[in-house]
Amino acid sequence: MKSKYNINIRLLIIFAIIVVVNFISLKFFFRIDLTEDGRYSLSSATKEILRNLDETITVTAYFTGDMPAYLLGTKQEFRDMLVEFSNIAGGNLVYEFVDPNSDQQIENRAHQNGIGPVMVQDREKDQLTQKKVYLGVVVQTGGEKAVIPIIQPGSAMEYDLASSIKKLSVVDKPKVGLLQGHGEPSPQAIFQAMEQLEVLYNVVPVTLNDSVFLNPDFNTLAIIAPLDTLRSKELGILDDYLGNGGNLLIATDRVKGDLQQARGFAVGNGLESWLAQKGIELEEAFVIDANCNMISVRQQMQGIQMTTQKPFPYLPKITKFADHPVTKGLETVFLPFASPITFTGDTTTRFTPLATTSERSGKEEVPINFNPDRRWQESDFSMPGQVVAAVFEGKLAGNTNSRLILIANGTFAVNGEGQRPQQIQSDNISLLVNSIDWLTDETGLIDLRTKAVTSRPIDQMNDSKKAMVRWLNFAIPLVVTILFGIFWYQRKKIIRKKRMEVGHV
Repeated sequence: MKSKYNINIRLLIIFAIIVVVNFISLKFFFRIDLTEDGRYSLSSATKEILRNLDETITVTAYFTGDMPAYLLGTKQEFRDMLVEFSNIAGGNLVYEFVDPNSDQQIENRAHQNGIGPVMVQDREKDQLTQKKVYLGVVVQTGGEKAVIPIIQPGSAMEYDLASSIKKLSVVDKPKVGLLQGHGEPSPQAIFQAMEQLEVLYNVVPVTLNDSVFLNPDFNTLAIIAPLDTLRSKELGILDDYLGNGGNLLIATDRVKGDLQQARGFAVGNGLESWLAQKGIELEEAFVIDANCNMISVRQQMQGIQMTTQKPFPYLPKITKFADHPVTKGLETVFLPFASPITFTGDTTTRFTPLATTSERSGKEEVPINFNPDRRWQESDFSMPGQVVAAVFEGKLAGNTNSRLILIANGTFAVNGEGQRPQQIQSDNISLLVNSIDWLTDETGLIDLRTKAVTSRPIDQMNDSKKAMVRWLNFAIPLVVTILFGIFWYQRKKIIRKKRMEVGHV
């Protein structure tokens, strides 16, 4: 009876502990984050936004209830994030989860708010089925709202949610000038970047003749892919702007590749000579990199015309980035027909490379004729680490410190206009938007845009690292199993020994 009484007491104590722990977890939410990039820890920028809310923010998460198993983690991660957001914001953030699949009225409301379903595959009773799933969010305050149509698994969901809240709570947005008048793309031609920029900034198209441009409210001027030449008077205005502490983003081409004509040649718009006066040189050369994209080549094989894919080193994939806020979290940026950046200025300017080519890269002077069938040799890639994006800080013009970011490709984030604008990969967009963020407003949200699940494909590792990863994947489970077996054997051996000793007594 005494033994049974003790067991009951222990069960009651365990039950009481579980109740207390659950109660504490409701009042004091916390997570231990062991990820390399702090994926499950809120940034100081997010906390600052939440603590300074003046009005109540309502977050409505339209998530399907009966969700495929591989999406449940995304739903739980977003729920945990909302709990943490709510705790930090106090009473100024409330949230609810609703299931559009459960009620026609809720589904209609989701559609009215700009949230539609996505069709995903699910396995039921060993059969693949199509399922309609909702993963959208509406953030509201007063009569205004921001919509996140879909929370992508592995996406930077903290940035999506925090920036949506910031968009609704910010009063006066900093101004960013987007230069026009020299064949630059319009705001509509960079719609992916504009979608992110307009969350925090008032992006204003300007010309170098606009008196409004000289207004100190313009922290940053973005010059993207100008085609026509900038006149000397306009370049003088740029000097005045830098001399007054303004910041510049320049994304421009020094060379052009024409695949239809199979040739490459130099181009200019006046910025190259203006930059050269500051010791910044955009070389008349193509960067070539063994880490590159493919092109389609038509070939005759036994009388049959076939299309094959071949590597084209003039289309480099940039994967080496500096530990800098502009490039933090970036994995791959595509910079076709880029040219090398070199700096020969003095110590009044600080030069920081942001993005460089791989260890197997080089450069080729223009003009050149492209040969898709060329057999590339290792000697062609004997100039590693060509700089293709860089920051320049200091007295660039006059006696006032300013900052300039130069990217050696003008169209890397341009969607284009007309009937068929192209979709640009996310890291290209992040490079452009991060650059403007860093130049304009150091809110800290810049760090969140690329805070997502990091891809580390094994085919990008060197051979020795690949071998090590494979052996570790094989050996670690085996070693753990053997160690556990030894531990269990020794434990049983000790127990038997103690029983024998008790029996002898």
